[in-house]
Amino acid sequence: MSTGSGADSAPAPTSTHESKTGGTFSSLKIRNYRLFATGAVISNTGTWMSRITQDWLVLSLTGSATAVGITTALQFLPMLLFGLYGGVIADRLPKRRILLVSQAMLGLCGIALAVLTLSGAIEVWHVYLVAFLLGMVTVADNPARQSFVSEMVGPAQLRNAVSLNSANFQSARLIGPAVAGVLITTVGSGWAFLLNGLSFLAPLVGLLMMRTSELHASVRVPRAKGQLREGLRYVRGRPELVWPIVLVGFVGTFGFNFPIWLTAFADGVFDGGAGMYSFFNILMAAGSLAGALLSARRRSTRLRMLVAAGTAFGLLEIAASLSPSVWLFSILLVPIGMLGLTTNITANTSVQMAADPGMRGRVMSLYMMVFAGGTPVGAPIVGWISDTYGARVGFASGGAISVIAALAVGFALARVGGLRLKVDLRPGRPHVRFVPREQLATAA
Repeated sequence: MSTGSGADSAPAPTSTHESKTGGTFSSLKIRNYRLFATGAVISNTGTWMSRITQDWLVLSLTGSATAVGITTALQFLPMLLFGLYGGVIADRLPKRRILLVSQAMLGLCGIALAVLTLSGAIEVWHVYLVAFLLGMVTVADNPARQSFVSEMVGPAQLRNAVSLNSANFQSARLIGPAVAGVLITTVGSGWAFLLNGLSFLAPLVGLLMMRTSELHASVRVPRAKGQLREGLRYVRGRPELVWPIVLVGFVGTFGFNFPIWLTAFADGVFDGGAGMYSFFNILMAAGSLAGALLSARRRSTRLRMLVAAGTAFGLLEIAASLSPSVWLFSILLVPIGMLGLTTNITANTSVQMAADPGMRGRVMSLYMMVFAGGTPVGAPIVGWISDTYGARVGFASGGAISVIAALAVGFALARVGGLRLKVDLRPGRPHVRFVPREQLATAA
């Protein structure tokens, strides 16, 4: 389905199947997706435990927010360098087979980090290396996992399943940081890494238990030259794909560097510890979970929601950076998480639903390359700003860039869709809104 080229995407078509299986958790009625979601919530919990532990371990070893930024950058650098090739692989090979291999390798990376930490041999370059290896695996894992959703649930439930995937991830984010904080302060970081490695057994079992006969047929692209360039040309000619990807690129590169900011605020600004860092992540996860569940209830994808959420997200980051107390900062993390997740889900679903099935792997690899692959660029920059000018300036700069990007994309979409900004000061009417140029001319 095409979302159109205007400021709003067209509403998702409502099929008879969708109307019978509507609701916030409708896609969980599908057995294969239930298995996928169950395995994912377990491995996601382990992943969040590992992320929190990794960030705190690097900060403990180096005392530097820049080092945390370098770790984050190394984990996402492979996506920037090789992300598009992961999309070509996802379009060529069976996605379930790719995920069986990639999930096993992610588990092995977690166990390797656990062995190094528990043995007392861990050094910061070990963490850098494992982070880079994790990034290499996710090059293939991300586009395969994103596009495999449509094979499990079909087009009628795609939006709901994408939203529930995010809710799943954020639910794990509520549990993982709390468990990580307890483990770090009681038995040490190594056990958190070990549990993360073992948690990947769950998605492997779920994938093996799936009924392949119940999967929706996918379009398998035969091996041929020029498929990478073909994917880029395909996206370039469609504004409904280009502009959401541009926006999430800026937001992902500069607005989503929370490991850097939250460690800096917990350790330096508010003089807390690992427990406070975990608490900050739990609050953000609560907001993100709320945003995901609200998105699951919506039956259509609107690009104006993407622009509005991106703008509000950046403004709240600026407000949080100026918070004089830890409690005000903590309260603001909840809506920041909600709006950040809303921005991501809206962009993700609009791009997936606008892409042809035979191109979906390559389109989603470009989406993930821009969203996550920008981190190697943004994380060291934001980490340096936070170290040099303070965490507050670093946080505010990320929010400001997100606001500017959202407004610029909003005006670009309005221009493509033939819309103009109309200001109406009469009581009881929207004061500022986009309207078609024809309507503006008639009103004049």
